[in-house]
Amino acid sequence: MYYINHGQIQERLEFVPVITGVFRELHLVCKQELINGRMTENFAQERALHLAIEVITDVGSLLIDGFMMRDASSYEDIIEILHQERVIPVDEVEMYRQLVGMRRSLTQHYMSWDRGKIRSDLVLLATILERFPQHVKAFIQNEFKEWQDHGPQSTID
Repeated sequence: MYYINHGQIQERLEFVPVITGVFRELHLVCKQELINGRMTENFAQERALHLAIEVITDVGSLLIDGFMMRDASSYEDIIEILHQERVIPVDEVEMYRQLVGMRRSLTQHYMSWDRGKIRSDLVLLATILERFPQHVKAFIQNEFKEWQDHGPQSTID
């Protein structure tokens, strides 16, 4: 273990309910319109997806830097490391892979992004993302328990 910035991790995890609330609200708005949605809702969806990806990868990077002592070579690699280290459970890892896989389209190919593509998955994404803080906190608790059992090897913020 190295330095763990609990403040940054906690700050990002506390933002997760904001994002999931937006996912659920957008799902309801778009469902009521019974069409592909207006550009405002599309842009809101894209921004919420982008923020979800950033929260996951930011927290993942902080965990990797603090606990796992190896470098992730890409956003997708962050997810793989979190999965290998049992932060993200097996039954959810594919959704995280898909979510992070959207980053390039959202940030670089936004002109050709299929804006109706993810709409039906917003509630599922919200449900998966709501579990992320629990997974992270459980991982950190487990790591500190092991740390206490085997002696100090890091600094704690």
